[in-house]
Amino acid sequence: MSRALIIIDLQESFRQRPNWAAVSRPDIARRVARLVEAARAAGDLVIWVLHSEPDTRTVFDPETGHVRLMDGLAPADGERVVTKTSASAFTSTNLQQILTRRGIRKVTVCGIQTEQCCETTARVASDLGYRVAFVIDATATFPIPHRDAPRDRELADVLADPRTLSADAITERTEYALAGRFAAIRTLDEMAPELVAS
Repeated sequence: MSRALIIIDLQESFRQRPNWAAVSRPDIARRVARLVEAARAAGDLVIWVLHSEPDTRTVFDPETGHVRLMDGLAPADGERVVTKTSASAFTSTNLQQILTRRGIRKVTVCGIQTEQCCETTARVASDLGYRVAFVIDATATFPIPHRDAPRDRELADVLADPRTLSADAITERTEYALAGRFAAIRTLDEMAPELVAS
């Protein structure tokens, strides 16, 4: 085994936010579950990552009870769950140590949010010398308001603003930023059968 599937922030916290209604892939848990099944069948290491923001009173504060895997998902025996407090899954965890001890040289990245924690983890993994596959349609994100837009607007106002960057545009920009530089961009239909076949 020289490959690991890293599942980023597939947690209930996101479902508690109003912008979940505009998530790019509402079926993200099902999509990632397909990758997990394929990785397990291939004997790959599966690592679950959760994002935590202690003492913030947000949905990412562990005290809220939402910093847990989405309903219907669970690690199998021997699968690690690491909790991060940074965008990259490497920066505030022992993820690199786990991968090094297992001889992992290739990582597959999926989860939430495409351009934030998933992309950052992929970039850092590449910098650390891992070969990275980024399964673009097994990531999810949300529209991003313009930097000058008023904060705390209703979701409908965010979506109606022509300056808002759509989830599709964000996903496309992530593909362009990563491809050929930090990661190989793959699709779920390409990746899941490949994991099982290898």
